[in-house]
Amino acid sequence: MKIDDYLLLLKLNEIGTIRGTAKVILISQPAVTQRLKYIEDYFGEAIFIRTSKRLIPTPVGEIILAHASGVIAREHELKNKLAESGKDVQGTLSIACSSLISQRFLPAILGEFTAAFPKVAIDLVTGISEDIRRDHKKYHVCIIRGEKLRETTSIRLFDDPLFMFDTEPFPKDKLKERPLISFKSDDSMHELVDNWLYHQEKIKPLKTMTVDQIETCKQFMKQGIGMAVLPESVSDSMMDRYPHIALKLAGKSVTRDTWVCYQEGIRKLPQVDHFITALTNTEFLPHQQPLSALD
Repeated sequence: MKIDDYLLLLKLNEIGTIRGTAKVILISQPAVTQRLKYIEDYFGEAIFIRTSKRLIPTPVGEIILAHASGVIAREHELKNKLAESGKDVQGTLSIACSSLISQRFLPAILGEFTAAFPKVAIDLVTGISEDIRRDHKKYHVCIIRGEKLRETTSIRLFDDPLFMFDTEPFPKDKLKERPLISFKSDDSMHELVDNWLYHQEKIKPLKTMTVDQIETCKQFMKQGIGMAVLPESVSDSMMDRYPHIALKLAGKSVTRDTWVCYQEGIRKLPQVDHFITALTNTEFLPHQQPLSALD
C-alpha cells in the first residue's frame, strides 16, 4: 500500500462520493473507482458500502480508515523530524487560518514564504475562527480572530477596528433607521456588534439580513440595501467613498483582534518558526507597526 492509497481512502471518507473525490483530487472518476477496487482487493474486504447518497464505511472499513489516519500522521511526524534535523528548511507546515485573513493577507505572506523555502509543503485549511478552535490541535499554526486560543502560546498580530458603513449619512441630531447587513462569522463578532448597538442611541436597525461572505456584505451595502459593520482590514479603500462611523465604547475603539496560536515547543520545527517570524514581521494595517519593530 502506498501513502497515496491511504490518502485516497481518507478523502473518500471525508467527501463521501467517488465523483466528488475525483473532482477534488483532479483525476477521473473511473480511476478513483479502480484504485478503490485495488485497495479493497488488497485487504480482501469491502471498505465502503455504496448508497445513493454517499459512501458509508463498513465495520472493517472503519478499522482500515483508522489505520490510514495513523499512517499519515506517522508520515508527517517523520517528515517533521527530518526537517528539524536537516540543514534545509523543509517538511510540512500545517496552517488553519481565518477566512478573512486568508483572503486579505495570507496570499502575499505565503508567496514570500514559499519563495524563500520552496521545500516546505503547505497544508492549509481556512474557515471561521469558531471551527478552527475546535480542531486546533490538528495544525502547527492557527490564525484566528476574536479571543486568543487557550492552552496555546498566542501572539496578537494586530487589532482590527470596526466601522459601520452606509451609502446614506449618519446624522448627529436624529435617529438613523436602516436595515443591517451582516456576514457569516463566529459568535464573538456578532456579540461585539450587538453590544455596541445596545449601548448607543443614534442607530436602530430595522431588520437584519445575513449573507455568507464579507465581500457579499460589502456589495450589498454599496448598492444601498442597508448598513454594514466591517473591519478596517477589508474596508480601508472605502473610507473616502462612503459615510461611516467608528464603533466605540467608553471612548475606546471596538476591535476584532487577530492572533497566531501554536502549541508549546512546535517552533523547534524550522518551517514553523520561520512562518511565525514572517507573520510577526508583517504590517497588517498601515498605522500599526509589525511586532518585530516593537521589540
